[in-house]
Order: sequence, then C-alpha cells, then structure tokens
Amino acid sequence: MSMFFTERRLRAHGLILSMALWSTYIWILATPTLRDRVGNLKGTDFLHFYTLGSLAGRHRGGDLYNIDAQAALASARVPEARGIRYLPLYPPQVSILFAPLAWLSYARALGVWWACSGLIYGACCYGVWRVCPKLQTSLGLFTLLALGFPAFFHLIAWGQTSALALACFTGAFFALRKNHEFAAGLCFGCLIFKPQLGIAAAVIFLLLGAWKVVVGAVFASALQLAAGIAYYGMEPFRSWLRILWQVPQLLVAFEPRPYQTHCLRTFWAMIVPWSTLALVLYAISAVLVLICTVSIWKREQSLGVRFSALLLATALVSPHLTVYDLVVLAPAIVLLADWSAAQRNSASSLAVLLYLVYVLPLLGPLTRWIHIQFSVVAMAALLVSIWRGSGSQRPADMSAVAHAEISA
Repeated sequence: MSMFFTERRLRAHGLILSMALWSTYIWILATPTLRDRVGNLKGTDFLHFYTLGSLAGRHRGGDLYNIDAQAALASARVPEARGIRYLPLYPPQVSILFAPLAWLSYARALGVWWACSGLIYGACCYGVWRVCPKLQTSLGLFTLLALGFPAFFHLIAWGQTSALALACFTGAFFALRKNHEFAAGLCFGCLIFKPQLGIAAAVIFLLLGAWKVVVGAVFASALQLAAGIAYYGMEPFRSWLRILWQVPQLLVAFEPRPYQTHCLRTFWAMIVPWSTLALVLYAISAVLVLICTVSIWKREQSLGVRFSALLLATALVSPHLTVYDLVVLAPAIVLLADWSAAQRNSASSLAVLLYLVYVLPLLGPLTRWIHIQFSVVAMAALLVSIWRGSGSQRPADMSAVAHAEISA
C-alpha cells in the first residue's frame, strides 16, 4: 500500500466524505413535503418503480410501456410527482417485485426501499470483507469507506435498484468460491432485470467455455422472464422487446444527464463530436477490455482478482451505466485492496488507482465542461494494472482454482 494511503489518512478521508455526503443529503431532504430543498422528488427514480408496482397490483400489463398512462397514475398516487415522466425500459417481472410496496404510501414505500437497499449493500460488502484476510484488523475503516462510497450515496439518493445487481454479483462470487458454477450462473442470469450489466459476464464466460455458468445464467434469465409472462401474458413481453430495439433512437431521453454515466460508450460520446466515430471507438475499446479480462481469467489463480476484473469490465463495457450502478464495484475495491496489501511490487500504483476508482465518481458533474469522465480512465487503468500484475501460470480450470481457495 502506498505510504500516502495510511490507515489514519484513509480513516480521515472516509469520515470527511461520509459526513459531507450524508449530512448534506439529510439537510436537502429535511422538508415537510415530498419535494426536497432543490425541488426534486424525494427518492427520484423510485417513483418509476412505485408506479410499476401500482400497475402490477392492478394487473395493468398493457400500461407497462405506456409513458402517458404511467405519468397519469404517478400524479394520481403522488400529487407532488405531477409532470415527471420516465422512459419504461425494465422487463415486466420487475413491476411484480414492487407490487407489495405499492400498497403503502409513497413516503413509507420509499423508506422501506431505502432500508432494503442499505441492508443489501451492507450485507454484500461485509460478506466480501470477511473473506479478505489482510483487512480483518480494519473493520472501522472498512465501515467508514463503505458508508462514504459515492456510488452507494447515489444509489440511495436516486432510489435505484442497483443493490439487487450487487447482490447478484456477490452471490456469483461466493458460488464460484464454493465450486458451484451452475449456481453462479443462476446469479448472473438474475441480472436480466438490468441486462446491460450482464453483457461482459456473458461474453467472458462464453469465451472461457464455462458452460455450467452459461447454462445457469440462461436458465435463471428464462425463469425470471417467464414469471412476467405468466402474470401478464405475452404482450407486455413483446412490448419490452420492441422498446429495447428502439433504445438507440431513445438515448437522448434515456440519458438526460450523460455526465452522470461512467462507461466507455458515453466516455467516447462526450469526447468525440461524431457519433459514428464515437461508436467505433467504443466498440474497439470494449473488445480490448474483454480480451484483457479473459486473459486475466486464464492467467491469474486468485478468484478475487479475476472477479474484480470481471466487475471492472462490466462497468466499462456496459452501453449504459449511471453513477449508482457503480455500486457493483464495491466487491472489486475490497478484494483488490486485500490483494494489494499482499503484493510487494506495484502495490503503490494499485492503491492509487483503487482510490481514484473509489472517489472519482464525485467529479462526474465536471464532465459537462471538461468532457472527460476520469472515472472511466481510472477503471481502465486499474484493469490494465491487474492484467500486468496477474500471474502467468494458467490454472487447470475454474473449479481447481475455487477448490484451492476454499482449502486455503
């Protein structure tokens, strides 16, 4: 670990960051209505899920992809939400998940969702920390940094669903540790509710020939989609496929704040003024990221390092990744911090890159003026650093590596 990043300094940084973010947010929320001090609806995106849950409770599958009908229902249930509209892109089964919350008032449902998201995030982070031997003496520091992680702050502030994606990735990691590749695939397949987060894993495990993982993912995806079809019938599912096909034409509405996105596609789009060239650069860089990640999986024996590379590739390759989705990098930061503490060579540069990946999402709004999303640069540099530091000895197979780690 770099001499600059002493435990004392990191503790101070974590405390300052946590206090600054959460005290400011609590002050912004401290209003008597559902609108905060800056005029936004509290929970922001949670309104969309609350509306979807209301549709599910009333079995209105025909309106799952009707923007006007959803805006009218949202205004009727939450008068302060009048004028807010969302582009419906989630598959039909997501609405069923939120149906129980829709029986509550918006404020109570939001409170429950915040609590669930916080508990899921905390459980995932703590579970990963528990298997990192070099970090076992720093529970207080770990807790402070987990609370101050900007991605977690945005997850709560936006009322989003990324904690569920984090749970899927964390479950997959622990399944691979126990040599349960099919179970790991089931966890990856559950990402179908946010399909863009499963692209990197799908490509990587196909290229690795990890067929148990692939079959498990296909099975879980099909089962989840089948739940929506069983509840609503086929038409909402067809509507979802049609709207996914139209996403390239809807990107302006889909990404009203591109400076809050942290992936290669928007990185190039904000730098290059020609959309075709930006798309070509995105495709080339995404392929390079995937090749690098597959190479790490073939060369490195530590599952923690390989899985961290997978999470970084997930963020970089995803065609749409908003700041709250970066919460899925929490296990990677913890696992790589543990790996860095055990390294003698290149530990300093790795520590710097980890710190930058952790904190740079805070600077996202600056991208409106400088047009460079430095968080993406840091993630790519960290992936390359892992590739350069990964072992050259190829494990016999994924199962052997998982078994070796369990035994250790």
